[in-house]
Amino acid sequence: MRIFAYMTAALLCIMPARALASDSTVVSSPHPGIREVSGSFLRPLGQRDSVLVADQLMYGFRLDGVQEGTGFAFPDYSKGFRDSVEVISPWILDTLDFRKGKKGAPGTFSLEGSVVITSFDEGDYLLPPISVLRQTADGTVDTLLFNPQTLEVKTIPVDTAVFQIHDIKGQIRYPLTLKEILPYLIGGWLFAVLVILVVCLVKMRRKGGLSGILRKEPAHIVALRKLDHLRGNKLWAADKQKTFYSGVTDALREYIVSRYGISAMEMTTKEIFDDLRGKDIPADIYEEMKGLFERADFVKFAKYVATDEENASAVPAAVRFVTQTYQSEVEAESENVEGKEKSETSRTDVNI
Repeated sequence: MRIFAYMTAALLCIMPARALASDSTVVSSPHPGIREVSGSFLRPLGQRDSVLVADQLMYGFRLDGVQEGTGFAFPDYSKGFRDSVEVISPWILDTLDFRKGKKGAPGTFSLEGSVVITSFDEGDYLLPPISVLRQTADGTVDTLLFNPQTLEVKTIPVDTAVFQIHDIKGQIRYPLTLKEILPYLIGGWLFAVLVILVVCLVKMRRKGGLSGILRKEPAHIVALRKLDHLRGNKLWAADKQKTFYSGVTDALREYIVSRYGISAMEMTTKEIFDDLRGKDIPADIYEEMKGLFERADFVKFAKYVATDEENASAVPAAVRFVTQTYQSEVEAESENVEGKEKSETSRTDVNI
């Protein structure tokens, strides 16, 4: 049976057992209740013939013939026990050679306890004796005082005959390899290609070279598509009418910007229709659109609730405005083309 216990408490830890120092040497003590006992040890953790600075050692005791039924308490070495010697591990307990008792008698075993210590200074240090409190099964309490050990710490000797002081060497500079430089070269090359591509695209766009690729859809097609998404009565509810009328008027504002070159997105309804006055817009379409925009302003800003009839007429009215103004633009362009053709024909006749 092997038991390992680690004690980090500020005072003592009790372990059930009963001790008889049968094999350990007991020395008479002038103090009643204190029994001076041999059996302490100082054992290096590494296999060395001497102890060097920072070497770790186990300082503890071994007590043989311990009987079950008694308790032990151990000193707290968490704060160390002298200068220049540090305790780096709490108590480690180990039970060895357990033997069962005969005819119901308690069993016996050997108890070994130790702490791990070290020192960072050269010298000889007398370690304190290990004091262990014992309480037997019949209630008798006494103290076992294990003999102290001497710790002798040495440093590695320096041969002054051949010792030579050297300057601090600088850092070793290794030559750069292609494997180290290659990622940076590839990254720089890709960045340069990206910059050149962006510059070329900007120049081509300015020259109109991308007009075929980046050709925009006609303004009336964009407006009609947006208006088509607003058809139906799904946005006619009172709490959704603001979204409905905002969608209708925004589509018309964008169309007016493209069709007439008016900054309709930043203008009020009055400013928009003041600028549209005199344009090639039929009077009935003009008044219908003006009423639609004014109704949208009431819905968005005055919490006006439009009727179903007003809602149903909003999208068709907007579509009529787009189609009528677009057709007038096409007709104007056709007239211009015909006028140019006639003028060219007349010039040809005169030349003949």
